[in-house]
Formats: sequence, C-alpha cells, structure tokens
Amino acid sequence: MTYLPQIRILVPSAQVSSYTTGSFNLPSARGAFFDGYPNARGLFGLGNDGTYSNVIDYVTISTTGNATDFGDATQARDSRPAAVASSTRGVFVGGSTSTFQNTMDYVTIATTGNAIDFGDYVVPNQTFSGAGSETRGVMAGGYDGGSTRDDYRYITIATTGNTTSFGTMNDNSSNNMALAGSTRGIWAGDYPNSTQIEYITIATTGNGTDFGDLTVGRCISGTASSATRGLIAGGFNGSAYLNVIDYITIATTGNATDFGDLIETGNRGTTGASNSSRAIFNNYNADICYVTIATTGNGTDFGDLTVARVTGVALSNGHGGL
Repeated sequence: MTYLPQIRILVPSAQVSSYTTGSFNLPSARGAFFDGYPNARGLFGLGNDGTYSNVIDYVTISTTGNATDFGDATQARDSRPAAVASSTRGVFVGGSTSTFQNTMDYVTIATTGNAIDFGDYVVPNQTFSGAGSETRGVMAGGYDGGSTRDDYRYITIATTGNTTSFGTMNDNSSNNMALAGSTRGIWAGDYPNSTQIEYITIATTGNGTDFGDLTVGRCISGTASSATRGLIAGGFNGSAYLNVIDYITIATTGNATDFGDLIETGNRGTTGASNSSRAIFNNYNADICYVTIATTGNGTDFGDLTVARVTGVALSNGHGGL
C-alpha cells in the first residue's frame, strides 16, 4: 500500500470562505489574508495654494498626524484633476493652469518621489473624477474648455499609455465625485447641485446606470469607500458650501443616507481617501478629518496638510475597489 503525504490547511473559522474542495474549505485571498490595508497611504496632490501647485503630500490613514511631503507632480495644476489608484500606483489626470491639461502622471505610493509621465487623456480636461480597481482606472465627465463631457474613459494602471473609451454617462457631468467598491464604480453629483448617482461595472465597458440620489444636491465633494460602503462628503450646492456626509451601500441601488458632518463648514473642493475602515477628508484649508466608514457620526481631527490648498485631488492604495 502506498501512502501519500497529507497537507493540512488551518484557517480560522471566521475567515473560511464558501468555496470548498473535497473535505476542506479553501480561504479566499481577501477573506483569509486580507489585512485591511493597515499601512495604506492617502495622497493629497495638486490644487491651488495661491498659485498652481505641483505638491503631493501623504499620510498613513490608520494613524493621525500632519502630512509629509511626498514629491512633485510633473506639472503644477488645479481645477479638480481626476485620480485613480491600485495598491501600488497612483495616477493623477488632467486639471488646468492658464489652459486645460491632458497630462497624466503617476507615482509609486509606497515610496516617495516625483511623479513620472503616464500618457495623455483624450483631450485637455478638468473638473472630473476617477475610480477603479487593482487593474483599471476609470475617469468620467469634466469640462474641456468648450463643453461639459459625458464620456467614461479608462487606463490599465500597471502600464503606461493613453486613455481608452469605456462608455457614456447618463448625462453631461462636471465637478462630479467618484468612488469604487469591490466591483462597481460610482459617480455622483454635478455642477451646481445635482443629486444624481450612477454606477458602472469596472471590469467591463458600458454606459452608466442609475443608482439613486444624494440627500442634497451638490458638486466638488470628497469621496471615500470600503469594499461595501461609499461616502460623499462636503461640497457646494450652488449657493453654500456644505459639511454634510452621505453614505451608500455600493452593491445595492437606492438613495444615499445621512452619515454625519465634517468638522469644518465652508468645505470648498473637499477631497477624500480611505483604507478599508477609515475615510479621511481635506477641504479648503489644511485641515484633515477622519471617520470610521462602517459606523455613522461626525468627523474627528486628523492633522494638517503641509500647505492649505483648494481644488486638488486625493487617492489611496487601500480604497474599496482593491
């Protein structure tokens, strides 16, 4: 009789997935080994600090404290560029100086250093936003100097190159806000006070589908997400700057629900980033605040950016699309 060696896999019961082979369960990568991105970084970049800025700051999201200089973008610009990120690389897209820009540049998030050219957006574009997965970043809407746009475009984050057509939004949209869950990308708001929310499936291509409505119409809000829940914070409603935070359950459809308030009023051009459990937001001044995504409640002070600025952008290597 021949005896074959036995291999045993010991997995805590709370981490066992529903996938089985033979007489034992195999853990999913996200379930058994996913650590919640405890060292995930949030990067705040570009914007206007009295002039066009190329500054990129970073923080460790799970801690508190002031931001640290990361490096410089290839080109100073403001006016709400878009940004997308994988667990290793962040890409800053578009924006404007005295003219509209189609620049895309990238950084390796775990290190520090200056950005490197990635490719070009299809046209010079500003006031738009991006969301994505570990492999794909999708940008949508914006204003190209002649018209408000309604197109989705994507890149493969691990490579370099120009954008590719993805699909069409439900309507033209500028100053919108985007976030990602485990499979979906969500876009919300429009200038000056739209309540619209729509979604796409990031891994495919196609047009946006209606999701629901925000609790109050607005634009230029900050966003953050876990794999299951998305937060939309602050913004402008056409007459006033807001401190309201909404949340949605990304895998469903339906209207947003009130989450709490940011610590600051007058939140002009809020930006946001997240790991799997915490969201951080910055607004017009240098202040950063945080909330716990799975709960509801008001923001708590986190620290400050290296310099106050407005109409920049944020990204992280721990967001809900990874």
